[in-house]
Amino acid sequence: MTDHNDEGALSSSRAGRAVSLLPTYLTDARAVQKYCQSSAPDGALQLSVAENQMLEDLLVPALTKFSRARESFPADAIYYQPTHGREPLRNAVKDYLDDLLELDVATSGGLDPDGLVVGAGCNAVLENLCVSLAEPGQGVMIPLPYYAAFEFDLGSRAGLEVVPVPTMEHSGFDSSSGESPPPEAYYLTRAALDAARQKSIDENGIEPRILLISHPQNPLGICYPPDVVLEAIDWCREHKIHLISDEIYAGSVYEQNHAGFSSALKLASSSSPTEMGLGLGPFVHFVYALSKDYALSGLRVGILYSENPEIRLPLQKLNDLCSVSSQTQCLVEDMMTEVSPPSSVHWTKGFLTENQRRIRERKDAWQSCLDELGIPHLDATAGLFCWMDFSEFLPETGTPSERERALYLELLTEYGLLFTPGDSMKNELPGFFRCVFTAASDHEFELGMERLRNYVNEKRA
Repeated sequence: MTDHNDEGALSSSRAGRAVSLLPTYLTDARAVQKYCQSSAPDGALQLSVAENQMLEDLLVPALTKFSRARESFPADAIYYQPTHGREPLRNAVKDYLDDLLELDVATSGGLDPDGLVVGAGCNAVLENLCVSLAEPGQGVMIPLPYYAAFEFDLGSRAGLEVVPVPTMEHSGFDSSSGESPPPEAYYLTRAALDAARQKSIDENGIEPRILLISHPQNPLGICYPPDVVLEAIDWCREHKIHLISDEIYAGSVYEQNHAGFSSALKLASSSSPTEMGLGLGPFVHFVYALSKDYALSGLRVGILYSENPEIRLPLQKLNDLCSVSSQTQCLVEDMMTEVSPPSSVHWTKGFLTENQRRIRERKDAWQSCLDELGIPHLDATAGLFCWMDFSEFLPETGTPSERERALYLELLTEYGLLFTPGDSMKNELPGFFRCVFTAASDHEFELGMERLRNYVNEKRA
């Protein structure tokens, strides 16, 4: 008979492990009072969650229109749906991604709709993809710094181990120089991949099975150049390691002229495509979602694509546990196929153009403030964030993690600036922070720059 008073029986070890994998800075963020202009004017400004708060005026009317677009709800939508998504939606997603990623449709026909899976958010489809590619205890290599929640997404249920890939040592950058790292210091190289893989095997007994890249890169706000992505693709194919390219910010590349973005799907496409689509082979995979480019995280629409025939059926069946409702699928289908007369431009293209303009405007204002204050940062070209070097303000004593945490808490509690600390993203150097400059209203954004100026001026006084 189970003793329900036994504290150990109240939860499983897996539940405890899942909680332990959550980024620790979230606890600090929940503990402070958030800014409210009327009731908490000294509260903390939320500049750490990757959301875009600038699009409600575009999204609410459009989604209201799309939700009313059909004269009647499709009769077949009230029954069980194909587990990987309704066929009309997958066809719409195919056309959308073919265009967004500039795939060679004339040669290959573009994406194969049967390789697409539409599930409840990017983390859900990423987890299912990893479950289909690797066994519990095997490794997922991720270049540093990386999105803090990857550890939860990959480890909580799939049981995979994150294998960090440091890049600076192999880039030629001298981290002891006192200079702030250039973009090249964060680029993947064969040497970095070889070293991380061998260390994982030799020191931890973990066999890497997957290489996961964020492209455009989160938290850096930049894109990997095509030659860097190609080298990673070639390395993975040679070692029979699966490459997953997380391109959730592919539609938020707002500095097209010098961002250098090219999708891994485009780069991995074969000059002799197969009947399955682009000719990617079994080792190249892709994930995307509507959460960032369209600020529709509440709809829970994630997308994965693979041309590996061995995992297509498992992916479809696993997605039965995280399917998207048929009502939402119909809405997204209408959104992706809507054409605005008389220009015949798809609504999605017009929306992304305006969104990119707004993001660029915010980025320019934030980086101008950083330049004015002499704070080093990467020149952001994509995504919703800026990678900032605050190492000048680190306390002099303590371990690197302790020093960064003290700086993080000072910014948060004394100046009301809630940034994402680099330590939570396993950055190689202390004192770096991610600012999500889209996560605030216009008023809050201006107040954030004012508080930042106050902080820097007082610290240097």
